[in-house]
Amino acid sequence: MTRAYSDAKLSPLWEKALENYREELAADDDFRSILETGSLDELLNDPKILQPFGPRGRKSLDSMYRLKPTFKLVNDFSAVLAVSFGAGTVATALVWGSIRMILTLASSAGSLIQEVSDMLEELSLTLPRLKSYEKAVPMDKDLEASLLSVYTEVICFYARAIHFFRSHKHSILLRNSWSELTTIESEVELTRMRQDNLKYHEILDLMTNFHTQRPETATKGRHHIPFSESPRFWGREDVLSRIDGALTGNASNLSLRSFALYGMGGVGKTQIALKYANASRHKFDSIFWISSDNPITIGQSFREIAKSLGLIEPGVESDDNAVTLEVKSWLSSTNSRWLLVLDNADDLSVLKQVWPSSAAGAILLTSRDPAAVFSLASDGIQVAPFDTTTGSAALLNILGLDPDTQSNQEKAAAITSALGGLPLALNQIGGFIAQRKIPLHDFLPLYNRNSESVDSRSTVNMNYNHTLATVWEMSLSRLSGDAKTLLMFLSFLDPDYINESLLKEGPAQAEDSSLRFAKDEIDFLDAEEALLQGALIDKSSETVIRRMSLDERRDVFSVLVDVLKANFPDTYSADVGHQVASWTRCEASLPHLENLTKQNDRFSIFPEGNQAFAELLLRCSWYLYERENYSIARKYVEIALAKFSDESSLAYASAVDLQGLIDLDICHPQTALAAFEKAYKLRSAALSSEDVFLAANLVNFSLALTELGDLDGARDYLQKSIDVRLKNSSDRIGNSYSNMSSLLLRMGKADEAKEMLKRCPSLRKFTDETFLKTGNPRFSGDMVLLSRIRMAQGRQDEALNLVSKALAFRRQCLGERLKVCDSLYQVADILEKGDNPALSCQLLDECIKIAEGLPPIEGLRHVARAYYKLSCVVGALGKDKDSTEHLEKAADLKDDILKLEGDEVLGKDALSDFEELVPWMLW
Repeated sequence: MTRAYSDAKLSPLWEKALENYREELAADDDFRSILETGSLDELLNDPKILQPFGPRGRKSLDSMYRLKPTFKLVNDFSAVLAVSFGAGTVATALVWGSIRMILTLASSAGSLIQEVSDMLEELSLTLPRLKSYEKAVPMDKDLEASLLSVYTEVICFYARAIHFFRSHKHSILLRNSWSELTTIESEVELTRMRQDNLKYHEILDLMTNFHTQRPETATKGRHHIPFSESPRFWGREDVLSRIDGALTGNASNLSLRSFALYGMGGVGKTQIALKYANASRHKFDSIFWISSDNPITIGQSFREIAKSLGLIEPGVESDDNAVTLEVKSWLSSTNSRWLLVLDNADDLSVLKQVWPSSAAGAILLTSRDPAAVFSLASDGIQVAPFDTTTGSAALLNILGLDPDTQSNQEKAAAITSALGGLPLALNQIGGFIAQRKIPLHDFLPLYNRNSESVDSRSTVNMNYNHTLATVWEMSLSRLSGDAKTLLMFLSFLDPDYINESLLKEGPAQAEDSSLRFAKDEIDFLDAEEALLQGALIDKSSETVIRRMSLDERRDVFSVLVDVLKANFPDTYSADVGHQVASWTRCEASLPHLENLTKQNDRFSIFPEGNQAFAELLLRCSWYLYERENYSIARKYVEIALAKFSDESSLAYASAVDLQGLIDLDICHPQTALAAFEKAYKLRSAALSSEDVFLAANLVNFSLALTELGDLDGARDYLQKSIDVRLKNSSDRIGNSYSNMSSLLLRMGKADEAKEMLKRCPSLRKFTDETFLKTGNPRFSGDMVLLSRIRMAQGRQDEALNLVSKALAFRRQCLGERLKVCDSLYQVADILEKGDNPALSCQLLDECIKIAEGLPPIEGLRHVARAYYKLSCVVGALGKDKDSTEHLEKAADLKDDILKLEGDEVLGKDALSDFEELVPWMLW
């Protein structure tokens, strides 16, 4: 091998990489020992290496035998290194001396020897290609940087491994699978593309965006804690100490640490978390607070965190999943010390998609569910109410009374016992006593009178609810006028996301006399001041609503329905497309709609039909469908269907239709078809047979039949929709044409599909920008369709550029959801067919990452398909072990789909089976 490269010149890249070796090794004695081994023969003849004794020794010996072919490849390449370095036997000694020391150290580390063997074997298979890349591929700064990273990784691996074994004799080695080697393969493929930039500019731009790493921002001051801790916080030193020990103790443990605070409501879990977070600012570079009540508030919290980290641009629409993935990626990759507080996570299932993985950080969780300690957190403690002594001291501290006076102690103890030792109740009652200047001995009779009042109208038997209701009853009973009205309205909204513009602009939409004061700035401020003085703005909404009569509840509820409805466009009274312009207003209203729905269920305000509320839910569901948030959209549309009082209305038909569209996108075409048939029947009863609204139903029929394989039936329905829309001069005719084009492509008629797509009025100029200038996601679907047509016509380069542009647009407009996963898969498929397997694998990995972050009903099918495709791609590269692992993962995911959805299990070997896991076309 040395003679074969005798004309090689000194490689500056290897020279730079070698400079880092000694710095990484960090031990001159080891360096001298390494240079004593000059060849492979010396390594194999060393009697001290891997002496077999016991089970561990036998495993080591097996690994040694397995490594002999690998050593031969490394030996050949070490000769190349020697010539490249221009250092002769020094470079050879560097290689074999390092390997000798690594194997000596690893042999005493149990299962680590197997991992070391795997890494050296993978290295030997990849290194011989690198020299050829230096000669055969035109060198540019990106390729040079990637090669240098790989060479540095090769050399420094030896030094790091030695240093690791010296420092962590009993640690488990985490194998990173030589990520730099994968990077170099991708960079070589991109370099080849750069030679014809005009042809590949779209995919090059796309990959540039994927490669771009966000710079690490300053490590100080990135704390997102939206609430202030109570100045009346008292005690809990034992709990705070337990938290700190679990989250910051054992500094050598670099794994994710987590701790759960669980217990009944009112015991102060949130305040303890706030106290710890604020007191630990010097221990963590970043502290982030997540309101974990439901998926909507979680998404909103992650968006605020992303803004504080500079991960998203201000004012730019951002999908919840995309934002969450960005933040999770930052948490996994940053060198900063971070703490994540997941507050009020009573429904633990909502945390599964957002829980960080493989990250060295800390998580503090608060929940009423004791399972938090076992299912998510690694440690935890139950937070109990104060005992009488602690509670009495806390109350006297709030009131500023002498804690040593016996009479004060006795009265405070009696009050603490009456309140069950609940810190929240003690805090509120202390404020009430201080504000009203009530003598301590007069409080209990007053409390007991109000307790009877609460008992007379409350059906809640829980001690906690009863105690707090009694406390707040005394404050609320003194409220009247505009302040009382404002508080009633606030109690139905999400307190964390109330914006004054909603309260000031909403009444103009609702035109309700009770909210007239909100239109006048002075009157509004007066009402707000009364609440602030009584510290009532953050009081329990449950208590406020319980004090209201049923008529008051219904009146307030109905006004808020009108206020929120104005923020969601009407998508059921006319045949319209995506309403992108309204998305920002819709997003801001989501938390309030969730809270409104929750309060309606809790207090049975409208237990049966309410047409206006159902229509609000429907409008919101259409918005969520447009944003591809299928799980929440599905939940709301099901609630809406149960709330409609008029099931013959077009709005009800629209809800049924939307239910079918959601099922279609998550690949349940048979269920979707049944919904479309029901919606068509309802609309046919209310409209004439030639009404343009029915054309939309005809298109939906065709979509479901296409997925089910009835292509002739689908074509008949599409032709009928074209006839109806042409007769009515509908501006939605392009929708029928593009769907017909997709069907023709499915039939194998690519040329006819192209001509049909050209008929779309908005696409007559047929340029790339024609598809994208409107900002409407639907037009990116047309670009995907044209890409698939070009692919079927054998015009692969055009197809790649078209689908790459559509992918970039979808990422920007829709965020990281199903349509982006689908486009990533299609780009990866074209790249693989174009002999760019490394880039294909990169995009498939991205597809898997995104889909795994989605609810299983949405993402699981896309994950399974991507893993199967990945198995095929790496299998073609000769990576049989990785291919088998990916195939097994794909097969297991199919079984998971069966358990989740009850679908028939598809075959495990045919790619077409995995293609059927997702829809033929995601518009």
